[in-house]
Amino acid sequence: MKKFWSIFQISLSAVSLAFVYYIFIVTNNFAPAGLNGIATMIQYTSGFSISYMSLLINIPLSILAYFFVQKDFAIKTIIFSVVYSFSFLLLQNSPLTFIQYNALGHDTIYPVIISGVLAGVVYGVCFRNNASTGGTDIISRYINKVRPDTNFFIVTFTLNAIVAIASIFVYSQGALNYKPMALCIIYCFISTFVGNLLLKTTKTAYKFTIITNHEDEFIDEISRKLHHGCTKIDAFGTYTGAKKSVLICIVNKHQLNDFQKIVSHYDNTFSYFEIVNETYGNFKHINSKKA
Repeated sequence: MKKFWSIFQISLSAVSLAFVYYIFIVTNNFAPAGLNGIATMIQYTSGFSISYMSLLINIPLSILAYFFVQKDFAIKTIIFSVVYSFSFLLLQNSPLTFIQYNALGHDTIYPVIISGVLAGVVYGVCFRNNASTGGTDIISRYINKVRPDTNFFIVTFTLNAIVAIASIFVYSQGALNYKPMALCIIYCFISTFVGNLLLKTTKTAYKFTIITNHEDEFIDEISRKLHHGCTKIDAFGTYTGAKKSVLICIVNKHQLNDFQKIVSHYDNTFSYFEIVNETYGNFKHINSKKA
């Protein structure tokens, strides 16, 4: 059931991205990020549909990913690519031109912002389901696997920079026009920001590490006030040789201030916290076994 739900989310995201391209991008003469941006420019110059170009690009890349990256990732990516391509093709041949947002060369920033936000949501949903929108994402993941020391973001940035620079010459009419490049960069920034934000989700938490001599009192207080437990590790200070307790506790953002106030009550106590992007675990199952 979980697998079908994942495929449904990926397919719905693909349809959504097709609408984003149809309504906001192709009508406003700018290229979005990655190889889909190249497909958009090819359609603009030659009329060759983004749908066909997307399949020609992503099917071979997905086959490469199947053998050299990860099978599940490749299968889900090709599902996205096929659904996206056919959805865009249907829209392109539909009488729905009235829903397109054509800025007519003025205030083009608005369709760029809207499309960047919506595309960011699509990217976030895909990444959370171990899929991608194809193109640059597959290439970056492959390079990262072959050369783990290569920075994923540098690879992606380089490929997107090529698209942004190329768009200057594709969309310029006569004199050089840097506006398409600027729009491409803004789109890349917004979509990446929103995608990363979505990946953090509501499961973002804070991992506290507390070194203290008051472990019993501290554990009792967070249990009474926050209904929270922690993990206790016995330790020794290397400078003084004194016995210490290291407490590890994960709290949500709503408990952050209350937890910090509790920590501040105790002397001879040192603590720090780290941001945890997501938490996992069947805590109900743990509690039921304890009971």
